Amino acid sequence: MDRTWLASYPSGVAHDIDPRQYHSLNQLLEESFRRNAQRPFSVCMERWMSYQQLDELSTALGAWFQRLGLEPGARIAIMLPNLPQFAVTMSAILRAGFTCVNVNPLYTARELQHQLKDSGATAIVVLENFAHTLEEVILDTPVRHVVLTGLGDLLGPWYGRWLTYAVRHLAKMVPAYRLPLTDGRTVTTFRRALSDGSAVALKAPATTLDSIAFLQYTGGTTGLSKGAILTHGNVVAAILQAEAWFSPALARIGDVRDTNSIAALPLYHIFALTLGFLAIRWGSCITLVPNPRDIGKFIETLKQRPFHLFPGVNTLFNALLLHPHFRSVDFSSLCVSQAGGMAASEGTAKHWFEVTRCPMIEGWGMSETCAIGTNNPVNASSFSGTIGLPLPSILIAIKDDDGNDVPTGASGEICIKGPNVMTGYYQQAEETARAFTVDGFMRTGDIGIMDEQGYIRIVDRKKDMIIVSGFNVYPNELENVISLCDGVLECAAIGVQDAKQGEAIKVYVVRKDPTLSEEDVAKYCARNLTGYKQPKHIEFRDELPKSNVGKILRRELRAGK
Repeated sequence: MDRTWLASYPSGVAHDIDPRQYHSLNQLLEESFRRNAQRPFSVCMERWMSYQQLDELSTALGAWFQRLGLEPGARIAIMLPNLPQFAVTMSAILRAGFTCVNVNPLYTARELQHQLKDSGATAIVVLENFAHTLEEVILDTPVRHVVLTGLGDLLGPWYGRWLTYAVRHLAKMVPAYRLPLTDGRTVTTFRRALSDGSAVALKAPATTLDSIAFLQYTGGTTGLSKGAILTHGNVVAAILQAEAWFSPALARIGDVRDTNSIAALPLYHIFALTLGFLAIRWGSCITLVPNPRDIGKFIETLKQRPFHLFPGVNTLFNALLLHPHFRSVDFSSLCVSQAGGMAASEGTAKHWFEVTRCPMIEGWGMSETCAIGTNNPVNASSFSGTIGLPLPSILIAIKDDDGNDVPTGASGEICIKGPNVMTGYYQQAEETARAFTVDGFMRTGDIGIMDEQGYIRIVDRKKDMIIVSGFNVYPNELENVISLCDGVLECAAIGVQDAKQGEAIKVYVVRKDPTLSEEDVAKYCARNLTGYKQPKHIEFRDELPKSNVGKILRRELRAGK
C-alpha cells in the first residue's frame, strides 16, 4: 500500500515502530520502574508517589492476586476514578499475569452487571463510594473476590485517613452497602491486600506480546457494550506510536522525564489510559485529577506547577475556557493540547489558542485501536479541522460498503490496520468477523475523506447520517459550523422524521449568550449552510446529554431524552 501520508510527517518522526523490542508490556513497566525509581510518578491532591513506590505496591498487590489461586489470564475488574490506586491496581494485575477490565465507576447496576458477566471477571477492585452498586448485582456475576479501597488509602497516613473519614462521615459520599460473603466470596480492604501481599513473592508469569492485557469495553452506542481484546503487543505498539508522534513537540523540555501530563480524563477510558502508559515509558510525572467537573479546583491544580501535555475532549476545553480564572493559569510550558474522544469544534479550538497560545491538535482513535489512529502534526500552528495523518506503522484505507478502496477525495468508511488494532471482540466471533474486511482492515463505522497529502476528515458516523430529500447531511459538519455562531456554547444535530423530506434536521443549542434567539441561529445557518443543510427545528437546552468523558450523546437526543 502506498503510504502517501508519510511525505506530510514532521521531520524526525519515525515511519514505523517495533513493538518486538519488548517481550511484553510487563517488561516495559518493570524497566521503567527500575530506571526511574527515585523520580515522581504521580501527584494527586499534592500527595506524591514515586516509581519505586508504584513498583513496590503493585508487586505486593500482584502477589496477593496470585495467592487467590486465579487461573492465568483471569479477568480482574478495576472500578476506580483517577486516584493513585488505579495505577497500582492496573500494574499489579498485569505483572501477576491477569487481564484488566476497566469499569466506569458511574455505571448503573445494569451496566455493571453486563460488563462483569460478559468479561467473566472473578475479582474486582472498587472504590467504596461505588460499592452499593456492586452490592445490587454481585450475586448475578462471576465475581468471587472484592477489594475495597477508600479515597485516601494512598494519600498519606495522616491526610489520607482524614480524607477518607471526611468523605465517609462528614460529606456522607459513601452510600451504605453490605457485600455478601456467601458461597466463598471474600471482601478485603485495599490496605490489607497490600499488607498480606508484601509477605509473599510475586511470581513472574509467562506473559508474551500475544497475551491479553485489557478487555476494553466500547461505549455500547449500538447496543450492549463489547469487550475489545487488547493484547500486550497492542498496548506496547500504541505507546511507541504516541511517543514517536509527540516527541518533536516535547523536544524543548530537554529531558522527557521532566514532562508533566495532566490526567483529567478518566484513566479507565482508553484515551487517558494510553497516554498514562506513555508517561510510564518516559518515566515522567502524571498529575491526577479525580474530579475535573469541579472546574475551580481543577484550575487551582493547574496553577501548582508547569504542565506540558494536556489531553482533553472538546467539552472539557470549553468548560475551562468559560471559567473566569482560567486565564490566570501560566501556559508558557504547555507543549501539546491534544483533543480526542469526540470531534473538536473550530470555535473551541480558536478560543483555546487565543487563551493558551498552544494550538489544539485533534486526533482520532477508538477503544479497538488503543486510542491510536490518526493525529495532526504536533508542530501545527493552527487548527486544521481534520483528524490528521495515520500514525507510524498504521495503514488507513477509505472503503465502500463492499470493501473496495474509493478514489482519493471520495467519502467512504475509514478502515484501519496496524499493530495497535485489537484482535477481536471477547467471545463474539460474529461481531469480530463483521468488524474486519477480507484484507484485514478493521471497519470503524466512521465516514471520512482522505486528501492527496494523507489528511483525513471525518464527515460522520454511518448511523448518524441524516438524509434530507435524498441528500446526505453529516451532523459533525453542522455542529462545527453552528459552534462558530456568536452566543452558542454547544450544539448537537440529529435527524427527525419529516413527512415531506423523509428526515428534517433538528439542532439542540446550549447558549453562551442568554439573549440568543432561534431567529439568530436560523439566520446564521442561512448564511453559512446550503438549503438542505439548514435546521428545520431549533431547541435551546441548559445542557446536552454526555457520556462519562464528555462526549455528546446524540442517541439520547434521538430517544427524546
